[in-house]
Amino acid sequence: MKRYMNTALLYAILAMVGGVFYREFTKFNGFTAKTTLSVVHTHYFLMGMVFFLLLLVLEKSFSFTGPKTGRVLVFYHVGLNLTAVMLVIRGVTQVLGTTLSSGMSAAISGMAGIGHILLGVSLVLLLVQLKRVVQEIR
Repeated sequence: MKRYMNTALLYAILAMVGGVFYREFTKFNGFTAKTTLSVVHTHYFLMGMVFFLLLLVLEKSFSFTGPKTGRVLVFYHVGLNLTAVMLVIRGVTQVLGTTLSSGMSAAISGMAGIGHILLGVSLVLLLVQLKRVVQEIR
Protein backbone atom coordinates (compact mmCIF):
# COMPACT_ATOMS: atom_id res chain seq x y z
CA MET A 1 0.00 0.00 0.00
CA LYS A 2 2.93 2.31 0.71
CA ARG A 3 4.09 1.86 -2.88
CA TYR A 4 0.68 2.90 -4.21
CA MET A 5 0.71 6.02 -2.03
CA ASN A 6 4.23 6.98 -3.10
CA THR A 7 3.34 6.42 -6.75
CA ALA A 8 0.21 8.58 -6.40
CA LEU A 9 2.36 11.34 -4.87
CA LEU A 10 4.90 11.08 -7.69
CA TYR A 11 2.18 11.38 -10.34
CA ALA A 12 0.63 14.34 -8.49
CA ILE A 13 3.98 16.11 -8.68
CA LEU A 14 4.35 15.24 -12.39
CA ALA A 15 0.82 16.54 -12.99
CA MET A 16 1.63 19.85 -11.35
CA VAL A 17 4.90 20.14 -13.27
CA GLY A 18 3.00 19.42 -16.49
CA GLY A 19 0.40 22.07 -15.68
CA VAL A 20 2.97 24.72 -14.82
CA PHE A 21 5.02 23.88 -17.91
CA TYR A 22 1.92 24.21 -20.10
CA ARG A 23 0.94 27.56 -18.61
CA GLU A 24 4.42 29.09 -18.62
CA PHE A 25 5.60 27.68 -21.96
CA THR A 26 2.52 28.90 -23.82
CA LYS A 27 2.64 32.29 -22.07
CA PHE A 28 6.36 32.71 -22.82
CA ASN A 29 5.75 31.95 -26.50
CA GLY A 30 2.56 34.05 -26.74
CA PHE A 31 0.57 30.98 -27.79
CA THR A 32 -3.19 31.14 -27.26
CA ALA A 33 -4.55 28.32 -29.45
CA LYS A 34 -5.37 24.78 -28.33
CA THR A 35 -2.44 22.46 -27.68
CA THR A 36 -2.02 18.92 -26.41
CA LEU A 37 0.15 20.29 -23.61
CA SER A 38 -3.10 21.13 -21.84
CA VAL A 39 -3.97 17.46 -21.30
CA VAL A 40 -0.65 16.31 -19.81
CA HIS A 41 -1.76 17.74 -16.47
CA THR A 42 -5.07 15.86 -16.48
CA HIS A 43 -3.58 12.60 -17.75
CA TYR A 44 -1.10 12.52 -14.89
CA PHE A 45 -3.68 13.56 -12.30
CA LEU A 46 -6.37 11.09 -13.34
CA MET A 47 -4.45 8.19 -14.84
CA GLY A 48 -1.60 8.59 -12.37
CA MET A 49 -2.54 10.04 -9.01
CA VAL A 50 -6.25 9.14 -8.86
CA PHE A 51 -5.66 5.67 -10.32
CA PHE A 52 -3.06 4.78 -7.71
CA LEU A 53 -5.13 6.25 -4.88
CA LEU A 54 -7.97 3.98 -6.03
CA LEU A 55 -5.58 1.02 -6.07
CA LEU A 56 -4.60 1.92 -2.52
CA VAL A 57 -8.24 1.83 -1.38
CA LEU A 58 -8.90 -1.41 -3.28
CA GLU A 59 -5.80 -3.02 -1.83
CA LYS A 60 -6.89 -2.02 1.67
CA SER A 61 -10.35 -3.49 1.07
CA PHE A 62 -9.57 -6.64 -0.95
CA SER A 63 -5.80 -7.35 -0.73
CA PHE A 64 -5.80 -8.06 -4.45
CA THR A 65 -2.10 -7.47 -5.15
CA GLY A 66 -0.47 -10.67 -6.32
CA PRO A 67 2.69 -11.73 -8.12
CA LYS A 68 1.37 -10.63 -11.51
CA THR A 69 0.35 -7.17 -10.32
CA GLY A 70 3.87 -5.76 -10.44
CA ARG A 71 4.38 -6.83 -14.05
CA VAL A 72 1.04 -5.38 -15.10
CA LEU A 73 1.81 -2.10 -13.32
CA VAL A 74 5.16 -1.85 -15.14
CA PHE A 75 3.23 -1.83 -18.42
CA TYR A 76 0.81 0.70 -16.95
CA HIS A 77 3.67 3.04 -15.98
CA VAL A 78 5.32 2.65 -19.38
CA GLY A 79 2.03 3.32 -21.15
CA LEU A 80 1.16 6.38 -19.08
CA ASN A 81 4.60 7.95 -19.35
CA LEU A 82 4.98 7.16 -23.05
CA THR A 83 1.61 8.78 -23.67
CA ALA A 84 2.55 11.84 -21.61
CA VAL A 85 5.92 12.25 -23.31
CA MET A 86 4.31 12.08 -26.74
CA LEU A 87 1.70 14.63 -25.66
CA VAL A 88 4.51 16.95 -24.55
CA ILE A 89 6.42 16.46 -27.81
CA ARG A 90 3.30 17.10 -29.88
CA GLY A 91 2.39 20.12 -27.73
CA VAL A 92 5.84 21.70 -27.89
CA THR A 93 5.88 21.39 -31.68
CA GLN A 94 2.41 22.99 -31.80
CA VAL A 95 3.44 25.91 -29.60
CA LEU A 96 6.69 26.49 -31.48
CA GLY A 97 4.92 26.16 -34.83
CA THR A 98 7.32 23.46 -35.97
CA THR A 99 6.33 21.89 -39.26
CA LEU A 100 6.56 18.13 -39.00
CA SER A 101 6.81 15.75 -41.91
CA SER A 102 3.85 13.43 -42.26
CA GLY A 103 6.08 10.55 -41.18
CA MET A 104 7.22 12.31 -38.02
CA SER A 105 3.68 13.33 -37.17
CA ALA A 106 2.52 9.75 -37.68
CA ALA A 107 5.38 8.46 -35.52
CA ILE A 108 4.39 10.74 -32.64
CA SER A 109 0.76 9.69 -32.97
CA GLY A 110 1.75 6.04 -33.24
CA MET A 111 3.89 6.14 -30.10
CA ALA A 112 1.09 7.89 -28.20
CA GLY A 113 -1.26 5.20 -29.48
CA ILE A 114 1.05 2.46 -28.22
CA GLY A 115 1.08 4.19 -24.83
CA HIS A 116 -2.72 4.25 -24.79
CA ILE A 117 -2.87 0.58 -25.78
CA LEU A 118 -0.50 -0.36 -22.94
CA LEU A 119 -2.65 1.65 -20.54
CA GLY A 120 -5.84 0.01 -21.72
CA VAL A 121 -4.53 -3.56 -21.67
CA SER A 122 -2.94 -3.20 -18.24
CA LEU A 123 -6.10 -1.58 -16.88
CA VAL A 124 -8.21 -4.50 -18.11
CA LEU A 125 -5.73 -7.01 -16.66
CA LEU A 126 -5.88 -5.28 -13.28
CA LEU A 127 -9.68 -5.25 -13.36
CA VAL A 128 -9.76 -8.97 -14.19
CA GLN A 129 -7.40 -9.65 -11.30
CA LEU A 130 -9.58 -7.57 -8.97
CA LYS A 131 -12.72 -9.32 -10.20
CA ARG A 132 -11.23 -12.74 -9.35
CA VAL A 133 -10.40 -11.60 -5.83
CA VAL A 134 -13.85 -10.08 -5.27
CA GLN A 135 -15.54 -13.29 -6.52
CA GLU A 136 -13.41 -15.39 -4.14
CA ILE A 137 -14.61 -13.30 -1.20
CA ARG A 138 -18.25 -14.15 -1.92
